[in-house]
Amino acid sequence: MDERVLAEQLIAYDTSTEDGLRRAGAFVKGWLEARDLPVREIDHNGLPVLLAHAGPEHAPHVIFHGHLDVVPAHADQFCARVQGDRLYGRGAYDMKGALGAMMCALRDAGEQDRVRVTLVCVPDEESEDTQRRAIDALLADGLHGDFAITGEPTDLHIGVEAKGVLAVRLELSGTAAHGSTPWLGDNAILKAHDAFRRIETLPFSRESSELFDRPSINLARIEGGDAFNKVPDRCLIEVDIRYLPEQDPEQILGQIRAIDDLQLKGCFIHPPATVSRTDPGVLALCAAVARQQGDEVLSVGRDGASDALSFLRAGIAAVEFGPVGAGHHGPKEWVSLSSLVSYRQALGDFVDLLPDWYAGSTGGASAPDTLPSG
Repeated sequence: MDERVLAEQLIAYDTSTEDGLRRAGAFVKGWLEARDLPVREIDHNGLPVLLAHAGPEHAPHVIFHGHLDVVPAHADQFCARVQGDRLYGRGAYDMKGALGAMMCALRDAGEQDRVRVTLVCVPDEESEDTQRRAIDALLADGLHGDFAITGEPTDLHIGVEAKGVLAVRLELSGTAAHGSTPWLGDNAILKAHDAFRRIETLPFSRESSELFDRPSINLARIEGGDAFNKVPDRCLIEVDIRYLPEQDPEQILGQIRAIDDLQLKGCFIHPPATVSRTDPGVLALCAAVARQQGDEVLSVGRDGASDALSFLRAGIAAVEFGPVGAGHHGPKEWVSLSSLVSYRQALGDFVDLLPDWYAGSTGGASAPDTLPSG
């Protein structure tokens, strides 16, 4: 089972580091070249970006998008282990399992002549540097396609929407005093905590949509205090808000600014992602998943941001679609081995079905006019 072997080998590289990313990139490149798949390597800020192709040039063009990088983890999380149907390890679910299956699916696509398939493997999807992402550079340099699938975790559902990101840096001011007489001061750290609790109850936090029951609000960082024996008079907090596609981030900022004694020191906005559920590529993928899963094919909203938005902004319809698992970014991350088999097969069926959906003839395949929501 090549996808399992590839997932285990990819997990072994600590790709939260630059050295690990380079070594993992060399492994992926070597594996593809050994199977006669042409690979182009591009240097992006000192890290490898890989593009590999299969199928004819003049045909419907789909992109399989994967990322090698992971968030940091303890050393033992880079030792893959299997327990029943679960493969544990950092990146198993997000997204080395999916990447391994995509590599196999690209090899499979070399045996057909109706679709052009490009595998794009980037090293910086998890990076906080949102201004210099590899995928944006590739798209600016001319990468194009008719449809893109990014292998983010979706449990074999089809991610047609993703929340936007509003990251805010806020400052609270207080009054300094001796640590032994805190009643004589005004503790800025405590005020920051109260301000965050107020943000959690603002009107935007109680809104919902078809695919999301609420926005998410996370206190990501806190910086305050400069001496043990002093009441802190200044505190900075960073709040990570994942807002609904229908919400206006400027209105959310307006609600935050109305909180007393709070100053907005900076913000970053990453827009939400939405693709039409009636796009031929979405419907072809729906039909392909139905071959593996029966009729239970769900469209889902994704809480986290991904590179799918970059494709959408470039005019390429894109979805998130990945295998079954849980625990990404956590200490017990795992992916289902049986779902990797289904995932690889679904990608292959998608390539097989896509031309008919673009031509308006489904060749006996069926998919609902609109996907049901999960």
